[in-house]
Amino acid sequence: MKEIAVILHDIRSLHNVGSIFRTADAAGISKLYLCGITPAPVDRFGRIRPQLAKVSLGAEKTVPWESVSSSGETKLIKKLKKDGYKILAVEQSKKSIPYHRLKVNGLRLKVAVIMGNEVRGLPRNILKISDKILEIPMRGHKESLNVSVAFGIAIFGLLYK
Repeated sequence: MKEIAVILHDIRSLHNVGSIFRTADAAGISKLYLCGITPAPVDRFGRIRPQLAKVSLGAEKTVPWESVSSSGETKLIKKLKKDGYKILAVEQSKKSIPYHRLKVNGLRLKVAVIMGNEVRGLPRNILKISDKILEIPMRGHKESLNVSVAFGIAIFGLLYK
């Protein structure tokens, strides 16, 4: 894959966002879009958020990011589609496929991966405009993973396709 962008939809936890920044740096992600209530590395006064920075270990300074309002998220996804990105939502749904079964045609593919809220996941309107919905198969008793862990699994799974 040539270029991977990531959209974080309403992630609540500073620790999760910091962890995603760190993993995004390791994976060479081109940009993180922090949508809705997803906290940015700095608050509205430009002060560093220490809880996020502690977990990200400086990755918030190396991975380009942009805050996007809730009302602008759909517009962002449509713009990325227009720019040639395949939109991949990571969510459990009736239409999801295991992430490792995704067929990737061509090495020059641009991808935008969407991760959802820790409790509610991704809303239907976002799943509807996504090109594919990917899930991480669960083999144990729990039905889900922490969002930052799921991000790491999905992103490195996509990188090595």
